[in-house]
Amino acid sequence: MPRPQEFVLTLACRDTKGIVHNVSGLLYQAGCNIIDSQQFGDLQGEDATGFFFMRVHFEAPDHLAEVATLDKLFGHVRQQFGMTATFHAVDQRPRVLLMVSQHGHCLNDLLFRWKNGQLAIDIPAVVSNHRTHQALVESYGLPFHHLPLATGSDAAAKRAQEQQIEALIDAERVDLVVLARYMQILSAPFCERLSGRAINIHHSFLPSFKGAKPYYQAHARGVKLIGATAHYVTADLDEGPIIEQDVARVDHSLSAEDLTAVGRDVECVVLARAVRWHVERRVLMNGHKTVVFR
Repeated sequence: MPRPQEFVLTLACRDTKGIVHNVSGLLYQAGCNIIDSQQFGDLQGEDATGFFFMRVHFEAPDHLAEVATLDKLFGHVRQQFGMTATFHAVDQRPRVLLMVSQHGHCLNDLLFRWKNGQLAIDIPAVVSNHRTHQALVESYGLPFHHLPLATGSDAAAKRAQEQQIEALIDAERVDLVVLARYMQILSAPFCERLSGRAINIHHSFLPSFKGAKPYYQAHARGVKLIGATAHYVTADLDEGPIIEQDVARVDHSLSAEDLTAVGRDVECVVLARAVRWHVERRVLMNGHKTVVFR
């Protein structure tokens, strides 16, 4: 006997009474079976948005096992609460475009996790402005697109290269772009086009070090904690809504090279978590913040 098809419903609206009751009641009356449900109301603190967020993982009977059908079924509740609500079929694997420059640790980690089934995604292509990791990508049987940028390229040249990437995103029906240490500043139009659909990873130190060789700068200052931040891409460099962060404790016995190795390990883990949570529909935007149902 085939298993019922599984879906994830994500929703957001102004917090008020009756949301959980109406959502779960409608799914029950339609013959759905709720597997897991999480909710959060952002009501406390000066920066509270007053919004309610919910993620419901459920099984649907055969006659409802289409996103369009579920959307139609949910029309009244959506209108009643003025909510944004989206259904996703669990067996529909998101298509993820990876972008990288010359540091390949995050790329290598994501490719390995994809290959061994830890990430339920399809990777239609990898884009890079260098050929450094072409052999690695092709060893996984994936298309590698070399879209170079000359040193000191002006804004027009960079935008032209971005438009090539946009064409690839459209042609490959890409759902998510992951900047796996892609070391180029993206234009505002490109960031706007990918709003909520692009994830970046960068180091995060206390204090912060910008520019070349940040781990060497951190070593020279004797930092005790190093970390990484995964966030959505916006036109404000490295200031998009944060999805995940982690840290590792270090000390005086580590060389700058050791510090770099530890930092790269943290970057890999943090980025992989962020990508997995995004493709599992666990991340909901809450203004300049995120709600992450882990």
